[in-house]
Amino acid sequence: MTVHFHEEDIPAGLFGPGPIAVDTETMGLNTPRDRLCVVQLSDGGGDEHLVRFAPGSDYAAPNLKALLGDPARLKIYHFGRFDIAAIQHYLGVVAGPVYCTKIASRLVRTYTDRHGLKELVRELLGQDISKQQQSSDWGGPVLSDAQKDYAASDVRYLHALKEELDRRLAREGRTALAQACFDFLPTRAALDLAGWPEIDIFAHA
Repeated sequence: MTVHFHEEDIPAGLFGPGPIAVDTETMGLNTPRDRLCVVQLSDGGGDEHLVRFAPGSDYAAPNLKALLGDPARLKIYHFGRFDIAAIQHYLGVVAGPVYCTKIASRLVRTYTDRHGLKELVRELLGQDISKQQQSSDWGGPVLSDAQKDYAASDVRYLHALKEELDRRLAREGRTALAQACFDFLPTRAALDLAGWPEIDIFAHA
């Protein structure tokens, strides 16, 4: 496994065809306020690519935008709702179509309330990942090796998780329900950006 580091964009033609695992690191959880700092990518082949954006970036990134906005390429996330909103707000593209391992986990692992990436990777793949750098400063001028490894680990296992979760969704007869949730996720992210992050607009009250 190799972690590749890029500034402001990825090289053209970096990935062949197929699904891409995607994650983001930001300065915080308030998307309009807390800028996008890093986008992580993996095609499942063993290498991860990190794209870092500097303070004041114009987020031009034409190659990255083309990849994320490609309607023929599936993007795999864990809690995609947040990442899709951050990408849409800062890069101006809807990064779909979507598969979210957290949604899939909630639909099939109904025997637990632990749906974080760390727990999911441990149970389904037998691997341990560290979340020590989760709350670190992603906006600094230099990312530490620990930060880079943490960021890479967020996309390293998503293809394998999708395979196992797909088997469980099919077993429980929930594949179509999951797909409907995935299809709605960009709209859910748009609602977050438009000012309805905590309000269930489908609720009666």
